Amino acid sequence: MPALDEIQIRDPFVLHVPEEGRFHLFGSTDPNIWRGPATGFDTYWSTDLAEWHGPIPAFRPEADFWSHTQYWAPEVHRHGGAFYMFATFTAEGRRRGTQVLRAERAEGPYVPWSDGPLTPPDWECLDGTLYVGDGNGEDGTPYMVFCHEWKDVGDGEIRAVRLTPDLRGTVGEPLLLFTASEAPWSRPLDRPGPTAYVTDGPFLHRTADGRLLMLWSSMGEDGYALGVATSESGGVRGPWRQADAALWPRDGGHGMLFTGPDGHLLLTLHHPNETPEERAQFIEVEEVPGGLALR
Repeated sequence: MPALDEIQIRDPFVLHVPEEGRFHLFGSTDPNIWRGPATGFDTYWSTDLAEWHGPIPAFRPEADFWSHTQYWAPEVHRHGGAFYMFATFTAEGRRRGTQVLRAERAEGPYVPWSDGPLTPPDWECLDGTLYVGDGNGEDGTPYMVFCHEWKDVGDGEIRAVRLTPDLRGTVGEPLLLFTASEAPWSRPLDRPGPTAYVTDGPFLHRTADGRLLMLWSSMGEDGYALGVATSESGGVRGPWRQADAALWPRDGGHGMLFTGPDGHLLLTLHHPNETPEERAQFIEVEEVPGGLALR
């Protein structure tokens, strides 16, 4: 059974299945996610977040699957009695996008559910996450919040699109929530050419006192970083107010929140940000008036 620091993983996502007493860990698990053929996604499970069982193949593509490289950022959400994986794929001659897969059990196996990506086919997109409205007139309405990449727009965007109730399609056009440069802590990519800002890994969280927060990542003063935004309306449409400083300011990001076995709120992200050294970190956090704080 591997320990957490023995599992190479980017973009970690933890799903608790109470009736199993298990926490399931998903993420980008190919040894080199940047190039070459992709294997798929593996998952691990634990009862205490210390000892992990796996890897278990959660997704392996059929020979005719449209993408065979760069499998990124799988998230698994329980919805309507099944488990849905939102994951990013790309292929030669096609734009990167987020597709939905489905399984009967948390560990899979997952099979394609949507007919290709649900992000616009002529946009470069990634890191779609599921948000189901729970207030502000959005009750029960599913949305996918995703990133429209800097490669298209320069100033990377976070957008939301309404989904059909079965999560197989979209309704209407994607709504712009904010751009990366709106965050005081975000910095442009250190690269030649036009100025460009990254958006990565959105994840939404409803606090105990009813505020709607969004975690997301960009480049900060000290490399890859993670910040928090707050919806001033309490709904996914915002407007979104950015925290002045990054919650995790250095060499790590693409995070999400979950409640651990002791009832404490935990942030997981990958740190460091360099392949093949990236590992999932579990950091205790607390809800504060300005958003979140590390404990």
